[in-house]
Amino acid sequence: MPRDTDESFAAFAAHAMPRLRRLAFAWCRDWHRADDLVQDTLERVCAAWGRVRRNDGEAFAYARTTMLRRLISDERRSWRRREVPASTAGDPDPATIGVDSALSLDLLNALTALPPRQRAVVLLRYVEDLSVAEVADTLGCSEGTVKSQAHHARTNLQAHLGASYPTPTSQTPTHPGQTPARTLQGGRP
Repeated sequence: MPRDTDESFAAFAAHAMPRLRRLAFAWCRDWHRADDLVQDTLERVCAAWGRVRRNDGEAFAYARTTMLRRLISDERRSWRRREVPASTAGDPDPATIGVDSALSLDLLNALTALPPRQRAVVLLRYVEDLSVAEVADTLGCSEGTVKSQAHHARTNLQAHLGASYPTPTSQTPTHPGQTPARTLQGGRP
C-alpha cells in the first residue's frame, strides 16, 4: 500500500474501531470474539480500501455491512455457534452500559436469543439509528422485510423480557457522547 493509503486507512480504522466493536459485542456478547470480528472486518476493508476510499463517506457503511453479513453467515453454520463463556457474559464494557446495567444486560441477553436477521435489523435500526431504507440496503433486502423483521424482533423481545420490563419512553443517551437512539417501542416503523 502506498504511504498515503496507509495513513488514510489507519485514520479510518482508528475512528471506526470503537463503533464496530460495540456493534460486534452487542451481537455476540463476548469482547474477545468482538475484537476478532472487528479485526477480520478491518482486514477485509483494508484489502478493498482503494475501492472503498473512492466512495467518499461510505467507508464505515462498507465496514459495518461487511461485519454484519459475516456475522449472519457465521450464525448459519452450526459448527460456528459458540456458547458465551460465563467469565465474559457478565463483563460488559463500562463505555457501552447505560445508567442501569442490569436492564442493559437483560436486553443484551434478549438480543442474543433473536434469530440472526432480526438481531441485525434491531442493531442497525435501534443501535446504529439507521433508517428502514439504509438497513434494507445494508442487509440487501426490501424495506418491507426490514419492517417485518423489526416487528417480529419487537414481539420476540417483549416475550423474552416479559410484560414487567420497563419500556423507555424518552430518548435519552445511555452514556456521554452517544446520540439518542430510537427506543424499541417508540421507533419508526
